Amino acid sequence: MTVPAAASVHSLIEIPQDHPAFAGHFPKFPVLPGAALLDEALHAIESARGIDLRDWRIASVKFMDAVRPGDALRLEHAAPHSGVIRFTIHAAARLVASGSLARAAQPAGGAPVGDAPVGDA
Repeated sequence: MTVPAAASVHSLIEIPQDHPAFAGHFPKFPVLPGAALLDEALHAIESARGIDLRDWRIASVKFMDAVRPGDALRLEHAAPHSGVIRFTIHAAARLVASGSLARAAQPAGGAPVGDAPVGDA
């Protein structure tokens, strides 16, 4: 499914309660590492928008609250401006992460300039 660029999209992110990242991060108080949460969000955005995120970079990301096993996660993303996708991730009423993606700058020769492309995680 692809959506118009400016459309706001809502979807669920399902993280199994037995995801291996919970086991080692942290004993007796398992939380999902931010990198794992971001990876899941990027895959969902890529799939919903029908785009290849290797041509994009992470412009910003903030992790505001912990994701625990069993949390139901809701992702919302929109592209209100050309070349920018903004996203938020909620667990119930808690905002757990937000950020934005931007198209990678392309010099005349072709390779992106600046931050690593999103797809190299």
